[in-house]
Amino acid sequence: MSRKPKHLAVAGATGAVGIEILKCLEQRNFPISDLTLLASARSAGKTILFRGREVTVKELTPDSFAGVDVALFSAGGSISKAFAPHAVAAGAVVVDNSSAFRMDENVPLVVPEINPGDVETHQGIIANPNCTTIITLMALNPMHHAFGGVKSVIASSYQAVSGSGAQGIYELEGQVQAIAKGEPLPERTVYSRQIAFNVIPQVDVFTENGYTKEEMKMHYEGRKILHAPDLKASVTCVRVPVYRSHSVSVTAVFNDEPSVEAARAAIASAPGVHVIDDPYADRPVFPTPLDSTDGDDCLVGRIRRDLVLENALTFWVVGDQVRKGAALNAVQIAELL
Repeated sequence: MSRKPKHLAVAGATGAVGIEILKCLEQRNFPISDLTLLASARSAGKTILFRGREVTVKELTPDSFAGVDVALFSAGGSISKAFAPHAVAAGAVVVDNSSAFRMDENVPLVVPEINPGDVETHQGIIANPNCTTIITLMALNPMHHAFGGVKSVIASSYQAVSGSGAQGIYELEGQVQAIAKGEPLPERTVYSRQIAFNVIPQVDVFTENGYTKEEMKMHYEGRKILHAPDLKASVTCVRVPVYRSHSVSVTAVFNDEPSVEAARAAIASAPGVHVIDDPYADRPVFPTPLDSTDGDDCLVGRIRRDLVLENALTFWVVGDQVRKGAALNAVQIAELL
């Protein structure tokens, strides 16, 4: 595709990621000739302000993609499986935010700062990786190249409730307010345990090996994105009472001996990621979820030599999972096209 303005469609336009996609398109001045906003029947008829004008949301149907050049999907895996083929048949390139196509060998899985060339192999659909995988790999990839390749990863994630959608935020807010007033907690509808003032070591459903589906995504998606078929990842994903932005603690083992100084230099020269790391300052410097919220870049700190494993570094990375973990990454893929 060329840089000329495109007819763009957003499926799932009224959801949190859909709204963020529109914000990114506007902020980054993406060239748009026509904009089609699509959602469920109950959202059809709503209007969304984009570049100073009201755009009416239409119902998503198989016939929604006539004349569309690029379709950004953020409406869940079942919707993507049902409607993405119709978009491709109509001539559009689909950028899909769900897990529906990520491990399909014919569908590139792309983080533009890491493997932009994979876009060229698409056959109509390009997949957006899992948010925790994106944030982790944004920090890991520069070290992957600096130290002869990454062999294994041990990680624990600290995932914000917005990763569960608006209902996750409402559940946390309702519990905090009830506790503050000394009232009974409202009925839980999102999480298996109280999330306020608590952490829950489960994100997604458990698989037969004892890991959740979310935890296995880094294992399989990391291999595909980094072109590292032998990469091994052991991950524990934890839901924490934070509204927005995920954090990940990572220990990575490399083929070559790493150093903290070289790691900082590699990250500093990479796009979309910054080092915020001065543990010896009067007030130690490191990134927190609030530092990355509403920001495009991932932030890395606490970089240190691992005391157990050879050729290993341990570090901490935070990123806004609604932006870089979803909406922004999808828009950047569209820009690559």
